[in-house]
Amino acid sequence: MQFDAASRQGIRGRVVMLVDNGVEGDSRVQKAARSAADAGWDVTLLGCARIDRERDWRLGEARVRVLPLGAPAGPARNRGLRGRLVSRGGLPLRAARLARRPVEHAQVVLWRGLQGDRAWRRLEPGLWGYERLFGPVIDELRPDLIHAHDFRMLGVAARAKLRAQAAGRPTRLVWDAHEWLPGAKPRRDNARWLPAHLGYVREYVGHADAVVTVSDSLAELLQRDHHLAERPGVLLNAPVAADEPAGDGEPAPDLRRLCGVDRDTPLLVYSGAMAVQRGLDTVVEALPRLPGVHLAMVVGDPAAPYVRGLVARAERLGVPDRVHVVPYVPHRQLVAFLSGADVGLIPLHHWPNHEIALITKFFEYSHARLPIVVSDVRTMAQTVRATGQGEVFRARDVTDLVRAVRAVLAAPDRYRAAYEGPESPLPGWTWEAQAQRLDALYRRLLSPEDSTVEAQAR
Repeated sequence: MQFDAASRQGIRGRVVMLVDNGVEGDSRVQKAARSAADAGWDVTLLGCARIDRERDWRLGEARVRVLPLGAPAGPARNRGLRGRLVSRGGLPLRAARLARRPVEHAQVVLWRGLQGDRAWRRLEPGLWGYERLFGPVIDELRPDLIHAHDFRMLGVAARAKLRAQAAGRPTRLVWDAHEWLPGAKPRRDNARWLPAHLGYVREYVGHADAVVTVSDSLAELLQRDHHLAERPGVLLNAPVAADEPAGDGEPAPDLRRLCGVDRDTPLLVYSGAMAVQRGLDTVVEALPRLPGVHLAMVVGDPAAPYVRGLVARAERLGVPDRVHVVPYVPHRQLVAFLSGADVGLIPLHHWPNHEIALITKFFEYSHARLPIVVSDVRTMAQTVRATGQGEVFRARDVTDLVRAVRAVLAAPDRYRAAYEGPESPLPGWTWEAQAQRLDALYRRLLSPEDSTVEAQAR
């Protein structure tokens, strides 16, 4: 149904947000949708997941719809190729993988030579699955503005914009780049994955009316890589203000109670995604040299293989009773939940995207008033040294991590003082501040002379 601005007083325009996940674990996406709706935009957030049927719910005034995603084409073909190499050639798995890689590299060279950036259609055809899933729904919603989160949604949004324009409906596109794709770890063991997605982004980035991202460093890289006329705006991955009611009024769980420790027990916390490059192995290895110190890991899937591996390593090191795995809480409860710890950990390995970001947990720890112990990844290490809110250690260095943790536990008030007084960075590190920038961007793009909504209202 066509949006009628005159009949919906106070609604500024219709916004469709797109994300290639199930929404529930993505705090940035949830906050963007909810705050835009609170500011008066008619927001529908579309996500996707491997589910049997569509799910929908409300985030404040924003509507969330999670669409059922079918099996992608790419991985099935890869598994078939691997099976043929093993079964027909009698190759062991390692040799089969090596044989597959030259084939994939040859495919990249061939198709990029023939089609340039458009080669993603041959190298990563599974991307069409997102188009088939999201495209008809976007067209039905008839948005005035499409907000595409991360790289996979950029092409989906750009094609929807072009269809809308062809139908005489001016539609604006905001691309929200969550990471620097050239520096990302490929999400599949496949030599086609990265060049295909890089070409996909290059083909469609020119259709974005504005680009926003998560840090100044990434904004500079995006402007350089894509020759953008305007430097991308920065929306930090900051939490909602710490004094807001947590979780829509529900009290946050007690982290120490979940871990079974008292107030006097030193408690380190790590919150977020779990993978080898996140550095939790270093933390577990350090525990035998930190007597009495406990570790809480707040994770999305406590039964994940990597998490189980960390617990097994703690058992081998003789510290199983000091490692606690606890599940995620709603993002509006997280700051209060984390505040029960003594130290927030960010033990990342060196990886291009780790060097340029102030990640979500950095701001969550800060609003929980936790001293932060961070590895020497560039941007976060520089920030911690400038503010005095924690200690920096050499990535993957157990001895240096032990030093940093001991320093913070010996004088926690020294580090917590960085969050107090007129020099505190916290007022600028809130989602409310970012939401104001997002609202201003939407209003600029849908100005009276450009916006379908405003034209209808007149």
